[in-house]
Amino acid sequence: MNKTFSMFFFLRRKSANLNSVSPIYLKITLDGRISEISTKRSVQNAKWDIKGQRMKGNSEDVRNLNFYLNTFKENVYKTYQNLLMNGEKVDTKNLKESLLGKSEKVRTIVPIFKEHNRKFKSLVGIDYAPATLQRYETTLKHLIDYLNKDFSKDDITVDKIDHSFIVNFEYYLRTSRKCGNNSAVKYVKYLGKIIRIAMANGWIQKDPFINYKSKVKNVDRVFLSREELNSLIEKKFELERLDQVRDIFVFSCFTGLAYIDVANLTKENLRKGIDGNQWIFTQRQKTKTKSNVPLLKPTEQIIGKYKDNIHCIIKGTLLPVLSNQKMNAYLKEIADLCKINKELTFHTARHTFATTVTLANDVPIESVSKMLGHSSIKITQHYAKVLDKKVSKDMQKLHNYF
Repeated sequence: MNKTFSMFFFLRRKSANLNSVSPIYLKITLDGRISEISTKRSVQNAKWDIKGQRMKGNSEDVRNLNFYLNTFKENVYKTYQNLLMNGEKVDTKNLKESLLGKSEKVRTIVPIFKEHNRKFKSLVGIDYAPATLQRYETTLKHLIDYLNKDFSKDDITVDKIDHSFIVNFEYYLRTSRKCGNNSAVKYVKYLGKIIRIAMANGWIQKDPFINYKSKVKNVDRVFLSREELNSLIEKKFELERLDQVRDIFVFSCFTGLAYIDVANLTKENLRKGIDGNQWIFTQRQKTKTKSNVPLLKPTEQIIGKYKDNIHCIIKGTLLPVLSNQKMNAYLKEIADLCKINKELTFHTARHTFATTVTLANDVPIESVSKMLGHSSIKITQHYAKVLDKKVSKDMQKLHNYF
């Protein structure tokens, strides 16, 4: 059993280049014997925190380097533990040999991506929503298709992924997969997370995303006008499934809650608020931020309508919410029957709450942002549209002065 084992990052300043950039080494001390291992990373001398053994600052490049160093040290410790557990003699020589042998293992992108998705799946419902996992799964599928089409391969070593690979992947998404700008950019972004994992583990030496630039474009978000919302509320449906989906959709229009947050509601989420009236107190699954919303009359009526619903009683939910896929499919039928010439999805209700129900009726954007569970008003502004009607109303005040 080893008596002492310690690790320490340092700069090999004697190997610094003309710009005072030195390679970072890890010093391993094992029972008084010392071994040094290159991390294959370098940093400018002035930016190195000797005591903290990390790069100074808080930029993305700094965070990436420090994350890499933490992972590097963890890998050394894991190798040390594995040697002990296997009953092997542990000294600086065989520890270093085990580490170098481990680093030379060929790494390919698909297994790394699959391992990420496997771990991600275990956190669905805890830290992440199912839809986010689906996006990663779709990105992996597109990546494999791209490899088959452009490289005639099912996989590729991560060290072969460069700037050209990233740019051509985006081109493939736009052309072969017919993805719009925002979808293509987001799929490339999901791949970027996998690349950062590979970099943190030292499997890629140079970030292929350094010179990659792409931007999500603002899109016009669909929402219902006051007239369209009233038409939806007043419509009589012969089919129970359409009547039920309409009610859940309207409930979201008057609360601003996303699909998954409505589906997760129980009676425990209903409590008296600061004003003595009924509120919904919940936490958004997507962001884990609080979303507390006072109940308006239409929402109270819908809750009362389904209080004895067998589906709600069995599942312990507040409302009988179907799958998101079915909800969106039935909403298309509902839009046709109500003669609403817009592509309705459940998320349209959230936009309608932000625009038609609240902002158009002079509810301050700060209050809207809090009810939507946003971390900043900047996010709310993507949902909220300033209507011509409200502009006219606001400008009308100026007629008294000019």
